[in-house]
Amino acid sequence: MCTQNKAVKSKVSVYSSGEESLMDVSQSRRHQIFLPLLKWFVLQGITPNHLTGLSLLCGIGFCFLIGLHQIWSAPAALTLLLLHVLLDGIDGPLARYLGTAGNRGSFTDTTADQLVVTFSTIALIHIGMVTAIAGGLYLFFYTVVVVFAMIRSSLAIPYSWLVRPRLIVYAWIPIDFYFLPGTLSVLLWICIGLLGWKSLTGFFKIRKTL
Repeated sequence: MCTQNKAVKSKVSVYSSGEESLMDVSQSRRHQIFLPLLKWFVLQGITPNHLTGLSLLCGIGFCFLIGLHQIWSAPAALTLLLLHVLLDGIDGPLARYLGTAGNRGSFTDTTADQLVVTFSTIALIHIGMVTAIAGGLYLFFYTVVVVFAMIRSSLAIPYSWLVRPRLIVYAWIPIDFYFLPGTLSVLLWICIGLLGWKSLTGFFKIRKTL
């Protein structure tokens, strides 16, 4: 009798080993909170990919509006950024509710998040809210950490801890815009230090494993 071996896909994510358990708790709580909304999405035929795409559009919309320098454009831009974050937090619970969560959805969601990080950083540099050096280094190391996190996850050697400060940066944008101008660049330099360290340790861990 012959037995057929089936390859089992390893889970690929951008989360550290410690974050995985926290994510399970977070997903469970979000599932309970948004359950009526999740059921409505299902009835309307809305999929996690739809939410991810809409989240991406809101993030890109923020990038265009923030540079218009109109009275209405800044509040509208910040509203779109908030919608981007909220939608990004619902697509995962919807995927789990539908039983479709997996590597493809995780990769799509991560790619959309990274696109918004990239374009929003460029937009902030363009309007002078952050310096080109701080914004450029932040974007570089953020991208490296995300790529290394996915590689390490696929190699079953996830980070023990990780920092992806995009939500902190997003939350600081209105603070810089309305109350403490010039402080966003300072925050980015702090993020650069942490991201640079995780990029370095990630490189050597991957190199050692290969």
